[in-house]
Amino acid sequence: MTTNLEKALDFRQAQACADRLWEREIVPTLSTYIEIPNKSPHFDPEWREHGHMDRAVALIADWCRAHAIPGMKVEVLSLEDRGPLIFMEVPGATDDTVLLYGHLDKQPEMTGWSEGLDPWKAVRREDRLYGRGGADDGYAAFASLGALQVLHEQGIPHARCVIMIESGEESGSPDLAAYVEHLASRIGRVSLVVCLDSGCGDYDRLWSTTSLRGIVAGTLRVEILREGVHSGDAGGIVPSSFRVIRQLLDRVERVEDGYVKLPAFHVDIPAQFRSQAAVTASILGSAVYDKFPFVEGASPADDNLTQLVLNRTWVPSLAVVGAEGLPSGADAGNVLRPFTALTLSFRIPPQVDGEKALAQCRQTLESDPPYGTRVTFDGEYAEGWAAPPLAPWLGEAIACASKELFGQEAAYMGEGGSIPFINMLGTRFPEAQFLITGVLGPNSNAHGPNEFLHLPTARRLTASVAHVLQAHHNRGSRETSRG
Repeated sequence: MTTNLEKALDFRQAQACADRLWEREIVPTLSTYIEIPNKSPHFDPEWREHGHMDRAVALIADWCRAHAIPGMKVEVLSLEDRGPLIFMEVPGATDDTVLLYGHLDKQPEMTGWSEGLDPWKAVRREDRLYGRGGADDGYAAFASLGALQVLHEQGIPHARCVIMIESGEESGSPDLAAYVEHLASRIGRVSLVVCLDSGCGDYDRLWSTTSLRGIVAGTLRVEILREGVHSGDAGGIVPSSFRVIRQLLDRVERVEDGYVKLPAFHVDIPAQFRSQAAVTASILGSAVYDKFPFVEGASPADDNLTQLVLNRTWVPSLAVVGAEGLPSGADAGNVLRPFTALTLSFRIPPQVDGEKALAQCRQTLESDPPYGTRVTFDGEYAEGWAAPPLAPWLGEAIACASKELFGQEAAYMGEGGSIPFINMLGTRFPEAQFLITGVLGPNSNAHGPNEFLHLPTARRLTASVAHVLQAHHNRGSRETSRG
C-alpha cells in the first residue's frame, strides 16, 4: 500500500518540470559555462593566474544559490594549494545522506572541430548542445539540483543531500580525498552515491555503470646518445632509440592483437559482468564499435560483439598517447636522435591491484635494457571499481525510471574509462549503493572534437534521478517502520 509518506511521483509532471527547467534556466547558463576555457589544472598549470576556474565556479555557485531548495546552503571551499570545490547541503526528511557528485574542470581544446563548432563556443543544433565541458561534466550541478526541484514541486520528501562539484577530475581528482576528509562530519553517513559523470550506450534508456577501469600511465624514456648524430655516419653502429623502445613495448604488449602480457594486469571476469556484457552487446549491436569514427575499410579488434564489450571494460589495453624526441616530418633531419620517449596509457580492469601492476610494468620495462641504454618508466596508477550488489529498491527504481521516462528497459554496462575517486568513495562508504550514470553516449566525444550534450537525455536523466531519490527515501522510511 502506498502511504502519504510514499506519494507516487507523477512522471509526466516530473518530466514537464525538468523540461521547463532545462529550457528556461539551465541551457542559457550552461552555454555561458561552455565558453569559459577552464581547463583542468594538469593542462593549465597557471590556472590560478588565468582566473577561468574561478569564473566557472562563481557562475555555477551563483546559479545554485539563485535556484536553491529552501534551507539549502551553498559554499565555495578552497583548501590551501588545492583547487576550489562547491559544497551544497540540502536538508531532507531524514538525516540518511545522499552524495551527488559532478565536476566542472575541462579537457583541453583538441583539434578537428567541424566547421561552425568550437570548444569554447556553445552551439545548439536541434537536440545537441556542442562545446567543451557541457556533457563532461558541467551539466551535473544543474541536473543534481534540478532533480531536487522536481521533487519539491510535487511536495515529495527526500533524504538529506550533499552535492559536491570539484575542479580537478580531469587531472585525476588529486584534491577530492582531502576535501572528503575535511568535510567528513558535514557529509555524514552516506547510503547512496549519485555520480553524473559516466556514459550511456544509447540515448533510448537509462544506463547504469557497473564497473570502471583503472589506469597505469607514465612515460617510457630510452636514451642512447648525449646528442644527435648523422644517421649516415652512425647508422649500423649506434642502435636507434626508437628500435629499442619498440623492443621494450614488445615485452608488455603482443603486437598481433594488443594482448597485454603482464599477468598483474589481468583478473578473472566475474560471471555477472560477463552476462551484462552479452546483454549490452545484444542491445547495441554494431553500435558497440561503429560509434567510433573509423576510416573507410578499418575494422574493430574482434568480430565478437560481447568480446568487444568485455575488451572495453574488463580486459587491459595499451595506448601510446604521446611522444617526445620526435621532430615533425617537415623538421626531421637525417639524424640518429639521442632519445625517444613515449607516454603510455594502460587501462586496467576493476579489481586489479594498481600498485602491483605499476611495479610489474616498471620492472619489465627497465630491467636488462638492450645495448645498455638508459631506460626509465616514470608512472602512476589509479585503480578501477566494480559496483556492489544492486539493492532491490535501487534496481526497481532504475527500471521504473527508464520505463516511465525513456520508454525502454534500463540497461547496465561497465565503462572503459576511469573515474578515479569512485573507488575511494566505495572504500569510505562501504554500505552505500551507487547510481553511476551520465549523458556521454554515441558520438558525444568527450575529450575529443565536437563534444556535445544530448539535451533530451539530460532532461530525462534529471527526472530519473528525482525518482531514484524518492525511492531511496521511501526505502529508509519502510525500514524505519519495520524497525
